[in-house]
Amino acid sequence: MTDLNSSEAPADVIYESFGYLHGPVPEANLVFDMRPFKDPHLDPTLRELTATHELVMRAVFNTPGIRKLGLAIRAAVDAYRSNPLAGPVRVAVGCAGGRHRSAAMVRWLVMQHHEEMHEVKVVSEDRDIERPVVER
Repeated sequence: MTDLNSSEAPADVIYESFGYLHGPVPEANLVFDMRPFKDPHLDPTLRELTATHELVMRAVFNTPGIRKLGLAIRAAVDAYRSNPLAGPVRVAVGCAGGRHRSAAMVRWLVMQHHEEMHEVKVVSEDRDIERPVVER
């Protein structure tokens, strides 16, 4: 889990990446499925890498529609957070294996919060990023 702020206050936003091939969808207020987008897994040079590598991040964010999806996720989070009774907003972002697209999106979303320097405590979790590559 990555904690954007060092205070002990509860998180305002929790982003979790996951792979649909590794188990059920995590409980969340919002769930986004990135499987319809081009999969870096199809490129043999990227298959064994994860979103912790710049090459994977570039491949994911050079895919048409990905940045628009990221902005839509942020808008949905902001809408949920505008409700004073909402409490923490949990967002699950999934792809097939949880190593490339979903993990890249979660990293990008956390970066967006960090760059805006809002008083929002954001944490992220990567449920399946360390799992072995799924052969398909």
